[in-house]
Amino acid sequence: MAFAQITQPLPADLAGALLIGRVWRGGAINGPCVVVVRNGEVFDITAHAPTVSELFERSDVAAFARTVQGESLGPVQRLLDSALAVNPDAEVPQLLAPSDLQALKACGVTFAVSLLERVIEEQAGGDKSRADALRASLLDTIGADLSSIKPGSPEAEKLKQQFIARGAWSQYMEVGIGPYAEVFSKSQPMSAVGFGADVGLHPESKWNNPEPEIVLAVNSRREVVGATLGNDVNLRDIEGRSALLLGKAKDNNGSCSIGPFIRLFDGDFTIDTVRNAEVRMVIEGKDDGFRLDGASFMREISRDPLDLVSQTCGAHHQYPDGFMLFLGTMFSPIKDRGEAGAGFTHHMGDRVTVTSPALGSLVNHVFRSNEITPWTFGVRALYKNLAGRGLLNNSNGAN
Repeated sequence: MAFAQITQPLPADLAGALLIGRVWRGGAINGPCVVVVRNGEVFDITAHAPTVSELFERSDVAAFARTVQGESLGPVQRLLDSALAVNPDAEVPQLLAPSDLQALKACGVTFAVSLLERVIEEQAGGDKSRADALRASLLDTIGADLSSIKPGSPEAEKLKQQFIARGAWSQYMEVGIGPYAEVFSKSQPMSAVGFGADVGLHPESKWNNPEPEIVLAVNSRREVVGATLGNDVNLRDIEGRSALLLGKAKDNNGSCSIGPFIRLFDGDFTIDTVRNAEVRMVIEGKDDGFRLDGASFMREISRDPLDLVSQTCGAHHQYPDGFMLFLGTMFSPIKDRGEAGAGFTHHMGDRVTVTSPALGSLVNHVFRSNEITPWTFGVRALYKNLAGRGLLNNSNGAN
């Protein structure tokens, strides 16, 4: 089966967008390079910014990225086309996730719909066959529109006591409407995959789904410098079995995708753009003709993005290399794929496309984490490569 053409791989207003990314260049370089996309052309600026993390420490990051000189790598569309090709062009730089040294953090149950689905996973104990009946029962038991409840408010506390009295309280409700957000480590720095790459599902998982999200790029000073798209791959059966299995459910080879580029904040693209963004997702089956469309609307998030940043980083916790923060999703697919009432789960070879007009599209294919390309190039390898290229002393740092 041929997949549909990707119609919006780049921001709708590309001419005005300032995009930061990373590519792998072969030949004598044979390593990752930091790039900026201006007016649809890609420039390698690694000589001035060896890592994205360091670039984001600049106080003038947008102005610097708009004017810094770099080696042209040609049209950005050429890189995107190669990334999606069955046989990528070996002469074309390979797109990587646009972050490098930053910690990879994620927020859970920040939308009412995802809160309900997490409670279902918990009560189902990871058994997808029970999900449909539990969903109907929970909707009857809860009897409240959770999206109207402000987390941590007196109203939320009153609702909590009502749930406890009815025996309906859950650890997911605690982080869904309580004062503290769920913020967890999604994966390790340098482990995220980028546009066109394969994402991985743990081989033991039988109930899973993608999670399309907006991801904030935050520097060490807690300044949000830009945003991108992400897929926080979710293993519903493993996490549903026990919340203590969250690490096993979330941190696997290829379980985190980010990209295609980080769009820097400027006069036209701001945190308010994020607050009002729509994130769409399409899942296409490789062999069964399956197609599922869905959307998340950031205006329905229960906690403001900047509140999630402050709950992640502050006097209680510092991130000297910055961090990427997944903001959560309201997309929890329940459309049956196979037997009635079993809901959705991935088939191998699925293509997942996450799209938002101001950010473009992130495209990945789904396989088992033990069958996709292993992660071997980490922080140690990065610094060895940069040292070999004589780039470690070329840093401008923050100014």
